[in-house]
Amino acid sequence: MIAFLAGTVAARTQGGCVVLTSGGVGYEVGMTLAAAASLPKVGGEVELFVQTIVREDAIELYGFTTWDERMLFATLLSINKLGPKTALAILAVFTPDDLRRLVLTDDYTRLIQVPGIGKKSAQRIFLDLKFKLEGQGASGPAPSLPSLDGSAVNAFRDALAGLTNLGYDEGESRKVLEEVFTDQADLDVGSALREALKRIAKRRA
Repeated sequence: MIAFLAGTVAARTQGGCVVLTSGGVGYEVGMTLAAAASLPKVGGEVELFVQTIVREDAIELYGFTTWDERMLFATLLSINKLGPKTALAILAVFTPDDLRRLVLTDDYTRLIQVPGIGKKSAQRIFLDLKFKLEGQGASGPAPSLPSLDGSAVNAFRDALAGLTNLGYDEGESRKVLEEVFTDQADLDVGSALREALKRIAKRRA
């Protein structure tokens, strides 16, 4: 199975490109429209993580700039009745972190932003995605958010992303941030991060 390609852009298409490897082989790769638009000009260097899909009548390759995005694409494909086109459409609207935040906040309605996904499809996809993403992390369901207004929820999400990007365990980060926002619901992202880091350091001292 092809999982990574490096080479030059031999041709650009509306939905991807042809990657010419150093061995002289060209591979047609599908991508999100945004990723395809960001490709270098023909002749430019490109490196892509690849998901290979083998069908009875074809072998299809889909390329991504990060391994995380490639793995989320594979997770989306494992959802019943969700094909590559819909999975690419979802990743064109949401980053992997965005999708994890949807699961954290139980906000399936945002999936309706994706062209071709209605309310019923959004509910079905969300439930499957929630089950699969939670299964990849700590056991048990994701903790619910404290009761916050819209701006505080956004700050909570961004602070959680900040802590996990710094390498802190997501489960521990959620618990600490819940405590932080329960005590001070009007904190901005920076203040919430500083307070959470203080509490984590105190617990580990």
